[in-house]
Amino acid sequence: MSLKGQSLELFYVDGHPDGMVTAELYNWTGHVLMVPRTQLGDALKRSEPKCTGVYILIGDRDGTPFAYIGESDDVGGRLKNHDVKKDWWNSVIFITTAGDKLNKAHVRYLEARLIAEARGIRRVELENGTAPPVPKLAEADAAKMEAFIENLLIVLPAVRVDMFIERTRPATKGAGAGVIRIAGPSGQVPQFFLETKKHGLRAKAFLEAGEFVVEAGSLARLDWEGVGSEATSYGQLHAELKRSGVLRPDGARSVFAENYAFKSPSAAAAVVNGRPANGTIEWKNEQTGQTYKEWEARNLAAGEQGAPAQDAAGA
Repeated sequence: MSLKGQSLELFYVDGHPDGMVTAELYNWTGHVLMVPRTQLGDALKRSEPKCTGVYILIGDRDGTPFAYIGESDDVGGRLKNHDVKKDWWNSVIFITTAGDKLNKAHVRYLEARLIAEARGIRRVELENGTAPPVPKLAEADAAKMEAFIENLLIVLPAVRVDMFIERTRPATKGAGAGVIRIAGPSGQVPQFFLETKKHGLRAKAFLEAGEFVVEAGSLARLDWEGVGSEATSYGQLHAELKRSGVLRPDGARSVFAENYAFKSPSAAAAVVNGRPANGTIEWKNEQTGQTYKEWEARNLAAGEQGAPAQDAAGA
């Protein structure tokens, strides 16, 4: 995926963020329209659903995130059928182009690639049956569709579609030049650990490119603790990682099968402990014994004084 900055434009059709939203990137022909199910009737009056394109139904079934990816030369007309037969979805994403420039071969290619991408990432369950094979396109058309997908995967998170965000990481840290790890005032790249002796847990983590990455082999609670709290965002994340196979049963505990990037130390600590946790004090620096909070404060102070705060690793 491109590392260059991108200019993204969101337009709230009804003037508020919970309604229909359009999203476009500068200098990209693609167009994304996110529609709550309650507004499908209004959406079908617009021009986008009359185009050839791909659509994604998003919702949940029995508490499990669920999705369906389809294509049509009339995505709005196809949705009328789904609206009658499927009751689990609560929003739909229409993916089309300005000027209706996609053809049937293009959207079949996009559908197959997006299904494969979602199955590989495993953040949602797909209602799609067997994954369709990726159709063969002329070399130039295939290159155009791959560029289209690259931009699409930048746009979708902006309309609250995170099923294509890959949060597992390669097992070898820092492979290749240009990987940036956040270092302390000494210039050393810290390794953090979390230990909960009561449950026999020990996990390791590191910071990379602004993400808190728990390493493969780290031990976590097998189940989420506390009745009712499993409905919290961290409880749902714990369940998602078990469902996707990132957390795998290992006797009375779970083990991280892959490196996994969390948005914060607290999210990582909660998943490891199987309960809400303050990761800034539960994670500790292996080199110094400082809590993450103490390490961060020292690192910020050093940065203010002009000391180097980052080192490039893997060069």
